[in-house]
Amino acid sequence: MRNSPFLFFILLSFVFISCQKSQDTHKVIKKEPAPYSDLENLFKEWRAFENPPKLNGAPDYRKATFEKRMPDFQTLQAKLLGMDTSGWSIAEQVDWRIVWAEMNGFDFNYRILKPWERDPAFYKSIWMERSDVPDHEGPTHHGIVEVWQYDFPLEESKVSEFLGKIEAISALNTQAKENLTGNAKELWEAGIPTIEQQVSDLQEILGFPGVAENQDLAKAIQEAIGSTEDLVKWLKEEASKKDGPSGLGKENYTWYLQNVHLVPLTWEDEVMILKRELARAWSSLKLEEHQNRNLPPLEAADTPEEFEKLTEKSIQKMMDFLEKQEILTVKDYFEPALREHRGTFVPKEKRNFFTIGMHYDPLPLYSHFYHWFELAIMDNEPHKSLIRSGPLLYNIFDSRNEGTATAVEEMFMDAGLYSDSPRSREIVYIMVAQRAARGLGSLYAQANEMTMVEAGGIHSNYTPRGWMKTEKELLLFEQHLYMRQPGYGSSYITGKYLLENALADFARIQEEKGEVFTLRHFFDQLNAIGSIPIALGHWEMTGVDPFMKKFEE
Repeated sequence: MRNSPFLFFILLSFVFISCQKSQDTHKVIKKEPAPYSDLENLFKEWRAFENPPKLNGAPDYRKATFEKRMPDFQTLQAKLLGMDTSGWSIAEQVDWRIVWAEMNGFDFNYRILKPWERDPAFYKSIWMERSDVPDHEGPTHHGIVEVWQYDFPLEESKVSEFLGKIEAISALNTQAKENLTGNAKELWEAGIPTIEQQVSDLQEILGFPGVAENQDLAKAIQEAIGSTEDLVKWLKEEASKKDGPSGLGKENYTWYLQNVHLVPLTWEDEVMILKRELARAWSSLKLEEHQNRNLPPLEAADTPEEFEKLTEKSIQKMMDFLEKQEILTVKDYFEPALREHRGTFVPKEKRNFFTIGMHYDPLPLYSHFYHWFELAIMDNEPHKSLIRSGPLLYNIFDSRNEGTATAVEEMFMDAGLYSDSPRSREIVYIMVAQRAARGLGSLYAQANEMTMVEAGGIHSNYTPRGWMKTEKELLLFEQHLYMRQPGYGSSYITGKYLLENALADFARIQEEKGEVFTLRHFFDQLNAIGSIPIALGHWEMTGVDPFMKKFEE
């Protein structure tokens, strides 16, 4: 088994301490601690390196290119590991670990995950909407087209930029057929619909105002459509040759979890936590139903007018609750961020898991929309640290963003959000159960103990009231994502678990100091530290390092 660099880092820290304590008996040359600015400069170098060179206008993911660049990567990594951080503040050490985790992510992708070789969906170039987390979920290439960032008709200054990105799609599609040599059967088959969707997205862009009138842009889009259709055809022809596993296996999964996403757990820990949460959610739901047995059931909004009325009432209730109950400091840009994603009416026969609940009561999902508050903070008040001012690479943010969004569903409930609507509590437990079930399935799939379809069976069958049986596309999308991005499927529940641990330590320490605990103080500090892994946030907010705690157990 490959030794964990994190354990190496901890042991290295102990060596430094031992050396300092033994100066009386051994002559030690004391090394001057590095200034924090060295980390900032290294971070700039690292991020510039992480963006690959171009080939015919598209990012170059060829095997030979990676091998040629690895010595430069190893030099950067050695610089980081050789940096003496003694005397640094916890916040500065947190930034060091973030850079360390990103470099581990690059190393792991190169050695094990290899999305450019194993994962056809990696070559999706068109993104029509913004993600609700700091960056897109799952591995994405470096030349994606964020269509949602452009207004159409395009301003003259944006035409050349947009045209260049569209033109690169054909070159990348050609490169994909050279690079995709992997044998991950399920990843391959499930990735084909993702690339097929790109054809529809490009056709939609062709109809945007001003696009068809620009001959160069229209031609580039048509060429991108043709090359994408050709890639889909090739993927389908190659699919029958694929017969290998798609999961990473337990050992690789645990290494990735601890050393890239900075989650102080193992594969086995996560299975235990998700099983516990699934059982707790089901039993809590049944207790709620028993307590509410004499109350009328919730009535779903079944017309656009009813849905609009319910939505407006819910937005007002959410914002009033957060402010008046002193849950957190409400920024003036929070409500606009929530309103922008308020949802629209969906006919009953077309509702999926999330829209079913939203038509009964939007508040459980609006609690999860804490996501949009976090992104609004990032947009309006980016963190002063260069390292935290933007999205972390490789979805390292998942325990923080997905974990927090899931945790606050129940935290807000327990703080009184549904004091006037007891039946809404049932929806919260249904959502916890769904996330525990889908995460549990994804863990078994990553261990290659189940296929994605079998994992989807857990996801579907263990979600209460059959709410996951309504739309197979959502089921496929989620299990495909969690196979592509290790740790993501479980992050909703394990991130919740880690945030609850952070809250517990935060409150305990305040109590020991004789200080008064307030929820607003906790959430304001959480929001102030940026979208970093919960374990790092826990350390910065309390002084308690969850990784060191795990190591000492």
